[in-house]
Amino acid sequence: MRPPIGDFDTATPAPDCLAELTAPVADAVRAWQGSVPADRILYVDTEPQWADTAVFVEHYGRDLLERSANCVVVAGKRGGGTTLAACLVLSTTRVDVNGVVRRQLGARKASFASMETATGETGMEYGGITPVGLPTGWPVLVDSAVVDLPYVLVGSGRRRGKLLVPGKALAELPGAIVLEGLGTA
Repeated sequence: MRPPIGDFDTATPAPDCLAELTAPVADAVRAWQGSVPADRILYVDTEPQWADTAVFVEHYGRDLLERSANCVVVAGKRGGGTTLAACLVLSTTRVDVNGVVRRQLGARKASFASMETATGETGMEYGGITPVGLPTGWPVLVDSAVVDLPYVLVGSGRRRGKLLVPGKALAELPGAIVLEGLGTA
């Protein structure tokens, strides 16, 4: 099928290519229950060496810069406890970790989780972390600008391949909290 965004050769409904996804992402697609049908989540095959945003848009379409979102894992600390959460913001913005994220998590201090923590806790590859299939109970903080897009390019759980997900579907992920101003210029 022709992908709705980007210059990809083809797009495949995610339920039809579960073997291309990491186990937690494939499990989330299998168990999908949002108002947007799972077959509207599309997988596109991409080269892993082009996974980083700047290089990626050069190869797969400049329009993707405004239609891509980055998913990062953050750690909020208060007292002796740590809360892990995911943040999803447009790739043209940065996560407001010390403001919006810290307040939302009720943390005294918030920072990006280490690569080992992010990959170990999610079961996903660094550079391919996606909001689809995150651990149960995690808050998934989603910038409202991401939700407003008809389709958003996000990671697939691996550095190879990406998912094209309707913005509305991202607001319905387990643990999703849509926030204004999560992404800052």
